[in-house]
Amino acid sequence: MARLLADLTPLRVSPAYRRLWIGNSLSAIGTQLTLVAVSLEVFHLTGSSLAVGMLGAFALVPLVVAGLYGGAVADHMDRRKLALASSSVLWLTALLIAAQAWLGLESVWVLYVLVAVHSGASGINQPTRGAIIPALVGLKLLPAANALNMMTFSVAMMVGPLFAGVLVAQVGYAWTYSVDVVTFLAALYAVWRLPSLPPQRQDGAGSAGSAGVRRRVGWGSVVEGFRFLGSRPNLRMTFIADIVAMATAFPRALLPAIGAVVLGGGEAAVGILLAAMALGAFLTGLFSGPLTRIVRHGAAVYWAIVAWGLSVAGFGVVVYLAARSGASGGEPQHYLWGAAAFLALAGCADSVSSVFRNTILQSATPDHLRGRLQGVFIVVVAGGPRVGEMLTGGAAELLTEPVTLMAGGVLCVLGVSALMRWQPGFLKYDSRHPVP
Repeated sequence: MARLLADLTPLRVSPAYRRLWIGNSLSAIGTQLTLVAVSLEVFHLTGSSLAVGMLGAFALVPLVVAGLYGGAVADHMDRRKLALASSSVLWLTALLIAAQAWLGLESVWVLYVLVAVHSGASGINQPTRGAIIPALVGLKLLPAANALNMMTFSVAMMVGPLFAGVLVAQVGYAWTYSVDVVTFLAALYAVWRLPSLPPQRQDGAGSAGSAGVRRRVGWGSVVEGFRFLGSRPNLRMTFIADIVAMATAFPRALLPAIGAVVLGGGEAAVGILLAAMALGAFLTGLFSGPLTRIVRHGAAVYWAIVAWGLSVAGFGVVVYLAARSGASGGEPQHYLWGAAAFLALAGCADSVSSVFRNTILQSATPDHLRGRLQGVFIVVVAGGPRVGEMLTGGAAELLTEPVTLMAGGVLCVLGVSALMRWQPGFLKYDSRHPVP
C-alpha cells in the first residue's frame, strides 16, 4: 500500500516547500469557491451559457500577457519578492469581488473586470511559484512534488465547487466570496516565509551563477524563451497536446446549464459535477506512488489525454440520455451520478497529464529559463481551458450541450493522436535522459 500512496518525501525534507504546500492547500479552496460562485452568479444574472463562457474571454488576454511577461520577470529578480507582490494583488482582488456582492451591485461587467484583474495577477504568480519548486525540492523529487501539488489543487477543485453550490444556495454570494478573502491569507504567509530565491543563470562556461542573463526585463526576454522553446520539440509538445485537449473538450462552461436545467438539480448539482472531476484528480494524487516510477513520460501524457477525451464524450452521452428522459417526462436527475462518474474519470486523466507535462518542463529546462517556460505553461494550462470555455459555450448555443460534449471528446482523441504521428519522438521521452 505504501508504494501506491503519494510520496511525502518533499514535505519531510523541505520546510519551505511544506509551508508553501500547506498555505496553497488552504487558499486554493477559497479561490475555487470564488471562481465557481462567479460563474454561478453570471448564469444567475443572465441565464446564458455563452455569458458564462465570456468569463474565459475576459480572463484570457490578461493571463497571456501577464503570464509571459511575468515569467520573464521571474527569471531576472528574486522570485520570493515577485510571488509575494502578485499574491497580494490576488488577495485584494478577492476582497473586491466580495465587496461587490456585499454592496449588491449585481453587475456582470464588474465581475468580468475583476476576473480579468485576478487572471492577470495569477499569470504572474503561478509561473513564479512553478519556477520556485525545483529550488526547494531538487530535480529528483519533482514528480512527487508535482503529484502533491496536483492533489492540493484537486482537493480544492473537489471541496470548493461542492461548498460553492451549497453556500451560494444557503448564505448567498457575499459570504461565499468572503471565505476566499480569509483563506488566502495562508498563502500570503507561506510566501512571506520563503527564503530569498534569485534565479540561477548559465555563464559562458556553462556553470551556474546567481544573476539573470539580462539586466533589463523586456519583451526580448520573452522572445528568448520562445526561441528556446521553438527549438525543443519535446517541451513544445507538452504545450500543444494540452491546448488540443482543452480547446476541444473542456466542459466547465456547460456545467451550470447541465446541472440546473438538463439534470434539474440546481446549484447543488453543478457543485457535484465539478467536485466529481476534482475527486478523480484527488484520487490520482493520493495513489500517485506508481506515477513516480514511470519513466516514459511522453507516452503517459498521450494516453492520459486520450482517456480525457473519451471520458468527456461519455459524459456527453449521459447528458444526452438525461435530456431525452426529461423530454419524455422522466426524471433526468437520476443520471446525475453517471455523469459525475465520467467527470471523475476525466479528472483522473487530466491530473496524470498535468503531473507529467509539468515534470518534463521543469526537469528539461535550465533554471535561468524556467520562469519564462513556466509562464508559457501557465498560459497554456489556464488559457487553454478559457479558450475551451469560449468554444464550448458558443458551440452549445448551436449544437446543444450533449452534442458539444460528445463531438469535443472525439475531436480531442483524434487531435492528440494526429500530434503523435507528427512528432513520434515525444512518445519515446525518457525521464532518465531528459531531452527537451
